[in-house]
Amino acid sequence: MRSYSPDLTPPWKRSKPVPEVPAEPDLVVEEVSTGFCGAVIRCEAGTVTLEDRFGKHRVFPLEPRGFLLEGKVVTLVRPAAAVPARPSRTASGSIAVPGARARVARAGRIYVEGRHDAELVERVWGDDLRIEGVVVEYLEGIDDLPSIVADFAPGPDARLGVLVDHLVEGSKESRIAASVTDPHVLVVGHPYIDVWEAVKPSSVGISAWPAVPRGQDWKKGVCRALGWPENTGAAWQHILSKVTSYKDLEPSLLGRVEELIDFVTEPV
Repeated sequence: MRSYSPDLTPPWKRSKPVPEVPAEPDLVVEEVSTGFCGAVIRCEAGTVTLEDRFGKHRVFPLEPRGFLLEGKVVTLVRPAAAVPARPSRTASGSIAVPGARARVARAGRIYVEGRHDAELVERVWGDDLRIEGVVVEYLEGIDDLPSIVADFAPGPDARLGVLVDHLVEGSKESRIAASVTDPHVLVVGHPYIDVWEAVKPSSVGISAWPAVPRGQDWKKGVCRALGWPENTGAAWQHILSKVTSYKDLEPSLLGRVEELIDFVTEPV
């Protein structure tokens, strides 16, 4: 049986508890045994690194009662790890569903004109599309759209949505879109020559998308006008990196993509 040994130290000689203070970056403290005073720049398991006003670094153990804070003895402790907050909404503005699994792909599809269009749609609506089980595929232009639709064989449980660039009255694109009359196909589009323009200039850090003379390659013309290297792939990755949510896109694209998602997911 373990014997009990009472603490016979007089109360006035016993160490009083001192506050524990997280060693957060930039907290200024003094190490009691050396008098070294500095700001916390790093805290790891068991140690803290201080930097004094001359830029000198010293590493000290996180000992109890080892530091002075504003002249009072404290015990520095390692800060609690920050827990990142879960986003409450997806990039498209929809309510996020934490832990939701992707749904088995529907028979219906959304077709877009090119790879950049597909990457932009994935960037903003990817979470929504996976939950709804909608697959986005890209075409190399829409010149053969009627035959593409025929090959797809749309039906009530296999709807097809198509997003078209530069769908304005009198354009070649508008004539091709008008030739598709299947009730299970919805063809919509935005007015921009290329989907790059659907990204707000302010999000990219420019005042406006430059006007490119007719007959010139539009993307290369944009790069030249903005003083970017004529590497359209790298330019697109730069533009895409600036898109973090639907707020970075023009409403004329937002509405059309939402319309297509609603169309292909409408209950039979």
